[in-house]
Amino acid sequence: MVVGIHRNAKAVIDLDAIKHNIEIEKKRMRDDQKLFAVVKANAYGHGMIEVARTAKEAGANGFCVAIIDEGIELRNAGFDDLVLILGVCPAEQSNVIAANNLSVAVGDLDFLENAKPLLKAQGLKLKVHLAFDTGMGRIGFVNGEKVHEAEAFMKENSDQFEFEGIFTHFACADTKDDSYYKKQLEKFNELKDALDDLPPYVHVANSAASMWHDDCGGNAVRYGITMYGLNPSGRELELPCEIKPAFTLESELVSVRLLEPGTGIGYGKTYTVDEPQWIGTVPLGYADGWLRRMQGFKVLINGEYCQSVGRVCMDQFMVRLPYEMEKGTKVTLIGENGGKRITAQDVADYADTIHYEILCSVSERVPREFIKKY
Repeated sequence: MVVGIHRNAKAVIDLDAIKHNIEIEKKRMRDDQKLFAVVKANAYGHGMIEVARTAKEAGANGFCVAIIDEGIELRNAGFDDLVLILGVCPAEQSNVIAANNLSVAVGDLDFLENAKPLLKAQGLKLKVHLAFDTGMGRIGFVNGEKVHEAEAFMKENSDQFEFEGIFTHFACADTKDDSYYKKQLEKFNELKDALDDLPPYVHVANSAASMWHDDCGGNAVRYGITMYGLNPSGRELELPCEIKPAFTLESELVSVRLLEPGTGIGYGKTYTVDEPQWIGTVPLGYADGWLRRMQGFKVLINGEYCQSVGRVCMDQFMVRLPYEMEKGTKVTLIGENGGKRITAQDVADYADTIHYEILCSVSERVPREFIKKY
């Protein structure tokens, strides 16, 4: 996608905040635990390579991605650390994964059986993390006997496979009711006990589990949304440590006009000026990830909360101004402005979604500006 470098709209990424959040987590972890920085989906919209560099400088021991291409991008950028692909990959791509020294989640014996001849023919060895489905219903082994069969298969074919890890993912580690979390943890331990030998990495803690569940064990933490300064639970649980948000989304006023009563604003004329009003236009829209359902949300301009009026367009949206403001005045959609703040959680609450989606929705058309002082 074309990046809009000639338009005053950008996402500002505070790499110092990411470094701070990792350092806080490292202090909370046990000495024997490793930290895998989750940088999938362009580091949750923050910029994968820059975030990965910062994470490594801050002490991350490896990385988690979702697809093969993300792992290859890390390798091409010079990272030689553990890189685990968490998503389902076709066995036909096992040679590509192995050739790039990537680790892969495997959730069934079929993958191993289908990958074996391809790996053998090319003299490659694949690093495997067995995924256990303990209650997410996505991918993974659910039966201890099948787990044991997979372990035995990898031992019998040790020239093609390296059994590197096991993991699961919690569905409700970020809720007040921890009954399902406990059920999943019990299931994980049951499947783990089906193994003859544990692999080097046992990782069960995602950001939420690392924040609120010390009992989940494991020797690695997959540090995701909290690395970016956001609470995994939204507003349900209070974080046990202080983290800093890393993402700011800002633009400017490109048009400021006094419109007369009766003037319609935007597609469908969903807003009509009822008295002379100053209306400003901001050059961001749903093609940039500022979703159409953000109509009515208030952004910050000169420390004033200004309501979006009319439907959000593909490339711009309009705001009602309390007085005439100069063109070029900064508009803050996420972040601080004039001593006031809009959080990604505020945006998510208004859009009836989660802050993960808000950040991941900010498209590559919006340039990322990285700042750091360390």
